[in-house]
Parts: sequence; C-alpha cells; structure tokens
Amino acid sequence: MQQLKKMGFALVVVTNQSGIARGMFSEDQFMRLTEWMDWSLADRDIDLDGIYFCPHLPDATIEEYRQQCDCRKPQPGMLLYAQQELHIDMAASYMVGDKLEDMQAAEAAGVGKKVLVRSGKPVTAEGEALADWVIKSLAELPARIKSA
Repeated sequence: MQQLKKMGFALVVVTNQSGIARGMFSEDQFMRLTEWMDWSLADRDIDLDGIYFCPHLPDATIEEYRQQCDCRKPQPGMLLYAQQELHIDMAASYMVGDKLEDMQAAEAAGVGKKVLVRSGKPVTAEGEALADWVIKSLAELPARIKSA
C-alpha cells in the first residue's frame, strides 16, 4: 500500500458491513475498529484518503439499517461518494477486491481497472471474468501497474 501511495494513488476503503445491520456489532464498535486500523496503517507511513462503509441490509435485524440502498456493493454508491469527495478520476483508478460484488461495483462506477485478489476466500468464475487482473496478493499490484 505504501508503494501505491508513493505512485500517487488515493487509498480508499469501501466496505459492506452487514454485521451492523444484523446486530453483531454496533456502528460505534465498527468506527473504533476503523480508527485503530487507520492509526495502525499510519504508524507504517500508510495514510488512507478515505474510508466508506455501508451498514445497510434489506433483511436487517436492526430496523434503522433495513433498506435497499445505493451504497451496498455491488451498487456503486460508496465509490461514487469517494469520487465526489476526493475528486477521483475513476477511469484512471484501480478497484481491488476479493469478491464478485467488488468487481460489479467497480464496473458500475466506471473504474478503469478491476483487480480481483485471491485473499483465501473462494473466487468465482464470474468474478474472474469481470476482473481485468487477478492477483494472489495486494503486494503484487504496484509491479503489475508499472509493467502495464
């Protein structure tokens, strides 16, 4: 991630957090974890430019989060919010994710390159087909970008 930052990329996290809607943890608990993650990365000279999350779920246990929304991936809402707030050129951007929904959100938002990373979770053939690149680890990405 440090190399990507040095290459001039904005580092933005977009994450579905249905555990909030299911009552598994609170939004406040998620925010505390997010702050810890942000500080831990900053200690390694990796500064995130933005963190966006979707707490919604159509069949949520917690009523206030029970809704269809435009932010839950595969919808592009979080990416479009980041684009607007951070003035991101989507066509020159890379979306890295480990699920089909990440690739679908990137496609819908007009992201230039969709990168599927094998994080240990099963990768679907549909996800692979939608991705521009499939990599084993995020550590591979800077070299892949440079060689493209």
